[in-house]
Amino acid sequence: MRAPNFYSHPGFERAGLRRRDTAWIVERFADPESFFVPVWRNQNLVIELDGGEPRAAVLPSAGIAEILGVGHERLASGEVVFLGVIEERAHFALDLSLVEAPLEMLRSPALVASGVEAATVRFADLRHVAPGLDRREGALLALARAMMFWHARHRYCGLCGSPTRSEEAGHMRRCTNAACNTMHFPRTDPAVIMLVTNGESVLLGRNKNFPLPGMYSTLAGFVEPGESLEDAVAREVREETGIEVDGVHYHSSQPWPFPANIMLGFYAEARTAEITIDYGELEDARWFTRDWLASHTDDDSFRLPRLDSIARRLIEDWLHRR
Repeated sequence: MRAPNFYSHPGFERAGLRRRDTAWIVERFADPESFFVPVWRNQNLVIELDGGEPRAAVLPSAGIAEILGVGHERLASGEVVFLGVIEERAHFALDLSLVEAPLEMLRSPALVASGVEAATVRFADLRHVAPGLDRREGALLALARAMMFWHARHRYCGLCGSPTRSEEAGHMRRCTNAACNTMHFPRTDPAVIMLVTNGESVLLGRNKNFPLPGMYSTLAGFVEPGESLEDAVAREVREETGIEVDGVHYHSSQPWPFPANIMLGFYAEARTAEITIDYGELEDARWFTRDWLASHTDDDSFRLPRLDSIARRLIEDWLHRR
């Protein structure tokens, strides 16, 4: 592989063994050397300097002390989640979704303390800014977004319906009904994504829900219960296009926090070539040759998937190998 996929980076220590050390977590929460990653309604805070690429806005504890309030309450509600340690400094996600105007709350003194008060600071959809971010920053923002999404959707127990509270520094929610006491953990839904090859051609499809005109991508789908990853690849390709495949082999994976998936990338070799489209899933599917893809420039008639996607990675790696 030529480079790591977006949203994954080994550059920070998740420090999982520290999550149950409540005293240590509370100390780090109050430590002026700790950092906080704001999330607002599934959007991340980014800094845009004139003429430069966006950066993740990671705010020092000292700059937002008044906003943070009581550590135990923030942690128990799930509004604050411990993400890990970078260069010996604890990093937390901070959910500001209940605030109508979060930038006004943060602008002073938090941004002044961060030294970015002259920059453009805004909450943005991570998918729109990720290609310009440092890979480690992108991974940190993706983790913060994914954790806050999970907390927002697990405030009540799925077993008995009682409220839940956050524990283990935000990495578990426990039912508050003593008779139930069920523990709920963050889940990641596995999905296979595959580039089907046929000699010097690849199979690409256009989903009817793609927002960009002319965008074609690799096929993908969720893994079903009791199904191997290889079987899921073959089934999804067959269901969506009628193509039979074998020679399924793994390429790489990518966290995809939109909202909570792990994309498992594969190559597969076609055994048949005639396409039968499932129009409930796709509006088009075609074979594209290597030479045509390599020479084409994106336009409204055809464009490749987004730069931050593993779909784009699968295609480009195939294009660059002979």
